[in-house]
Amino acid sequence: MEEQIRKAIAEALHSVGAGDVSFSVERPSEFAHGDYATNAALVVAKALGKNPREVAEHVAESLTKSLGTKVSHVAVAGPGFVNITLSKEAVRLAISEAGAQGGEWGKGATDSGKRVLIEYTDPNPFKEMHIGHLMSNVIGEALTRLAGNEGATVIRANYQGDVGPHVAKAIWGLQKAGITEPTSAKEIGDAYAEGSRAYEESPEAKAEIDVLNQAIYMGNDQDVMEFWRKGRDVSLAAFERLYKILGTHFDYYFFESETAESGIRIVKDGLNKGIFEESEGAVIYPGEKKGLHTLVFITSRGTPTYEAKDVGLAFLKEGRVQSDRSIIVTAAEQIGHFKIVFAALEELAPTIAQKTTHVPHGFLRLSTGKMSSRAGNVITAEGLIQEVIRKASEKNEDPLIAEQVALGAVKYMILRQAPGSDIIFDEEKSLSLEGDSGPYLQYALVRARKILAYASGSVNGVEEPDAPYPIERIILHFPEVAARAARELSPNILTTYLTELAGAWNSFYAEEQVLGSPEEAYKQRVTRAFANTMINGLTILGIPAPEHM
Repeated sequence: MEEQIRKAIAEALHSVGAGDVSFSVERPSEFAHGDYATNAALVVAKALGKNPREVAEHVAESLTKSLGTKVSHVAVAGPGFVNITLSKEAVRLAISEAGAQGGEWGKGATDSGKRVLIEYTDPNPFKEMHIGHLMSNVIGEALTRLAGNEGATVIRANYQGDVGPHVAKAIWGLQKAGITEPTSAKEIGDAYAEGSRAYEESPEAKAEIDVLNQAIYMGNDQDVMEFWRKGRDVSLAAFERLYKILGTHFDYYFFESETAESGIRIVKDGLNKGIFEESEGAVIYPGEKKGLHTLVFITSRGTPTYEAKDVGLAFLKEGRVQSDRSIIVTAAEQIGHFKIVFAALEELAPTIAQKTTHVPHGFLRLSTGKMSSRAGNVITAEGLIQEVIRKASEKNEDPLIAEQVALGAVKYMILRQAPGSDIIFDEEKSLSLEGDSGPYLQYALVRARKILAYASGSVNGVEEPDAPYPIERIILHFPEVAARAARELSPNILTTYLTELAGAWNSFYAEEQVLGSPEEAYKQRVTRAFANTMINGLTILGIPAPEHM
């Protein structure tokens, strides 16, 4: 419906001499203002030399004619806004579509034919996956599903740091503990924490770890590399088990061990072209020329920094995967890093730079504040999930339901905030059924499913209400909300919408008798439309949609 309204508004503007302009069509915050509102008249009035309300009156009259029976009321408001209220026939048609289309309800085609590569999670082998990686995974998975919902072919990618000082610290810690066959991610994580402590406190340990780090980079010490392969395999297997729980998977895995050599080569080529500069034996990118900081890409020892590796990764992605757009989901603390990487890429490979976007996420904090894996007090992703599952099990004896509720609780708390915002995770609030939580959405769906199960296809009352129920006027917006969330790379837009929808359903559930009422057939359609909308919305967000709770 939004697209039809946009087209009608554009035609109305053209008829008064306005060219192609950008204007908004949004859902008003209050039902009294209609189903849609536009600022089109305000946008073009000055250029036309006319009063905004005069233009708005023309737009309103034109929309009334062109949309016909699809609208019941079009009115001018304020300095020149136009409010549009759909007819009950148009609302009922949308509800019928929501109920009949099932899993197809809400799907768009704005990205049809496009290939979107999304890199997210990015945990480092030889460390346990911590809650920062959980943030990236949950947001990244939601973004992939949003893009897929709009018709894009989505490629999931995961970039993992399997070389570097953290690897050397972990292997050193394992060796000192006499462990030759690491068997768990926790064992390796504990060794890493011990290696990190020793690196800071002991000059002898620091020297040993530095030698070990160089040997891993060189890759020519067979004993060290065999230890490295064993540890990496254990870490990666642990990650895969967690991905299965989270309901995610990856099409491509990239590793730092693959990007170092190519990153050095590309940066040195850029040095020869004058893109980079030499400084005290290192190769730097002079960011000041673009209003940024200067960063080292190759150290004076000839080793690549994270910046050089990310350049190598960008070229590696381009060589392996054909894409029209590339999205990277990492912590907000890397915003400055990516500004400089993208600035360098703009000179090295403009096409790659222009199609690449960084979506930052904030920190997930508990009452203890920000966690540090170096200090050994990291809160792991698995530890957090298992603790919430344990709490959910207190009210849900079925282990599957407890897991679904826990995942809903964790994912909702992450997705309710705009990407980039920090999150304070409140375990009790996350599991509440009172509102603003994942289980609140899940329980609303369970209630609707229970009604539909009791109905079992039987229909009694066939009367229809005089006007649409408030929930119907929310359901009809689902396709455009999902499209906007995808367009703006903001899963929180859809999360907020589903929370509002669940609240509207609970009001409907409390105020209206469905089964056995004179309007039973109609109310069943509304119930089914709600259930399909909630199921599809939760699925896009990666939140489980349980059958019962």
